[in-house]
Amino acid sequence: MSQNQKTLKEEVSLSGVGLHTGKQVTITFKPAPTGHGFKFSRIDLEGKPIIEADANYVTNTQRGTVLEKKGVKVHTTEHALAALLALDLDNVLIEMDGPEPPIMDGSSIEFVKAVQSVGVEEQDAERVYYEITDIVSYVDSETGSEIIAMPAEEFSVTTMVDFGTKILGTQNATLHSLNDFVDEIANSRTFSFLHELESLIDSNLIKGGDLNNAIIYVDKEISTETLDKLKRIFNKKEVTVKPNGILDNLTLHHPNEAARHKLLDVVGDLALIGTRIKGKIIANKPGHFINTQFAKKLAKAIKLEKRNKVPKFDLNKEPLFGIEEIMRMLPHRPPFLLIDKILEMSASHIVGVKNVTMNEPFFVGHFPGAPVMPGVLQVEAMAQAGGLMILSTLPDPENYLTYFMKIDNVKFKQMVKPGDTLVFRMDLISPIRRGICHMQGYAYANNKLVMEAELMAQVAKKK
Repeated sequence: MSQNQKTLKEEVSLSGVGLHTGKQVTITFKPAPTGHGFKFSRIDLEGKPIIEADANYVTNTQRGTVLEKKGVKVHTTEHALAALLALDLDNVLIEMDGPEPPIMDGSSIEFVKAVQSVGVEEQDAERVYYEITDIVSYVDSETGSEIIAMPAEEFSVTTMVDFGTKILGTQNATLHSLNDFVDEIANSRTFSFLHELESLIDSNLIKGGDLNNAIIYVDKEISTETLDKLKRIFNKKEVTVKPNGILDNLTLHHPNEAARHKLLDVVGDLALIGTRIKGKIIANKPGHFINTQFAKKLAKAIKLEKRNKVPKFDLNKEPLFGIEEIMRMLPHRPPFLLIDKILEMSASHIVGVKNVTMNEPFFVGHFPGAPVMPGVLQVEAMAQAGGLMILSTLPDPENYLTYFMKIDNVKFKQMVKPGDTLVFRMDLISPIRRGICHMQGYAYANNKLVMEAELMAQVAKKK
């Protein structure tokens, strides 16, 4: 069942400090048009630069996911993105007057509450899903971390974590549906081990941390000197260790809160794919590095599939132009007329057909005993289809000719042989101006993409 894209009913803002930068920041979630996706805008910088929530912009995953585009960075994106994805949103502009979203309580719950306070509205465009049809995996051989995606009717996530410490042990968490995120995952807070905390403090990180936005597991003997340091850092009179091995001032929301927070991070990092997934995700010892590497792998696969996806054409329907109409507009004649009919045409696209038979004269020499349609003639046939589109805009097309100006990014994917039916789809890259037409073309045969090219041509009146 198809679903439409969604955005916010109105904008909503939150303020706080960034966990690692310690800087005061206001984050504002704003409604965005269809096809926009999730994008960050650094409104504190000149020009309010935009950084798309795209896995290809990930530059650092040391203590959170960092996106960078043209030197502009956004830190710790995962908690906000997890909330937006889980609340069924597709298009949101995220404005920030600093480099890092506020850490709030270390989970996604405050972002969830903010969105719920303004509501979600449906938009007039269908949502696109990527359905996992085969097992996809990514393994980090150094850490032993692994993420697997397998076919399933709905998006779900299972995380399995083992930190090699007695205090935390092995934990698992499962999100059967994004509908359960708010109640089961959203309030799971970030965490750290005491030895990591000391290292982060010494590295001048977690400037915005306190004992209310991170669970600290005490995995080693805690000295008086360390306790005194923690008192100064967190501005507390007393810091103690609870019987369950965590620093005081916090009570766990869930016995397996660490595993649930790791699951929250997986959801937020996979939002960087840019397309909703239908499939089951199993993450063993996940972290931001493997999460985002897996997101990159899936995003690349989705892009490749979209690029190679064959549109559905009804070859049996009555053509828009038959060969007689084509010959009235195009100056080409056999054996160089390479379009047989036009199936579709609009102000921005055209679909043409070439039936390839053994009677084509070029098969005599290309090649004897192994007939293959030359690639240059495939490009020519594509250009003739594009030429028909631009000529159809003229009142007297028979008085004009089309000339090539440029050919770019030509790729041949499959051989074209006698008996194949070539279908060309041409789409305008930019509006036709001063007789210049710039188009992206794709050629299909046997339910496969066989060729693609970017073409530019100019119409000129016959002398």
